[in-house]
Amino acid sequence: MRRLWLWLPPAVYMGFIFYLSSQANPLPILTLHVWDKLLHATEYAGLGVLLLRAFKGEGLTWRTAVLLTVLLTSLYGASDEWHQSFVPGRDSEVTDWYADTTGGGLGATAGFLLAWLPMQIGRAEEVLAERERRPPTT
Repeated sequence: MRRLWLWLPPAVYMGFIFYLSSQANPLPILTLHVWDKLLHATEYAGLGVLLLRAFKGEGLTWRTAVLLTVLLTSLYGASDEWHQSFVPGRDSEVTDWYADTTGGGLGATAGFLLAWLPMQIGRAEEVLAERERRPPTT
C-alpha cells in the first residue's frame, strides 16, 4: 500500500500529461496567453516534485533521487515529444524537450529545498536553544 501511495500520484500525473498531449490544442485560452516553454517547464516541474517524493519514499539518497528524477522527467519529456509527432495538429520540438527537462530539474530542486530547509531551520533552532541553556563562560 505504501508503494501505491508513493507512485500513484506521478503515474496519474503522467497519464494527464499524455492526455493533454493527445489533443490538438489543449487548454487554448491558457496557451494563447502563456509562452509554451513556460507551460512545459511548469508541467514537468510538477512531475519532478512528485517523482522526487516517490524516489525519496523508496529510501534513496537525495543525490540519487534528484538525479533519477531529472533523468526520468527528461526521458518522459522525450517520449511525450515523440508521441506528439503522431498527433494531428501537434508538432514535436527539441526546445520543448529542453523545457521539460529544465522543469523536471526545477521541480526536483524545489522538492529538495522544501524538505531540506525545514530540517536546517530545526537544526539552527536546536543550536540556539543549546547555547541558551549553557551557563555563560567568563
